[in-house]
Amino acid sequence: MYLHVGEDTLVRTRDVIAILDKESASSSPILEEFLRGQEAVNLSKAEYKSIVVTCDKIYYSPLASGTLKKRSKKISSQEF
Repeated sequence: MYLHVGEDTLVRTRDVIAILDKESASSSPILEEFLRGQEAVNLSKAEYKSIVVTCDKIYYSPLASGTLKKRSKKISSQEF
């Protein structure tokens, strides 16, 4: 199944490693260093609200991490 992460972008749910909110990402120097070294796609026209880490890329999403979490739970429960 796929998860809509913003701006008409879909990501395979099995490829999602983490969904982080902006505050937690900015409060950790180790996480900031990790994010700088990865290929990133900014989907937000203004400020991003969450970060979606996948196997291949990092997406800066305009959607809140709680919203993405709810969407991923709905998808995973529909898979079975």
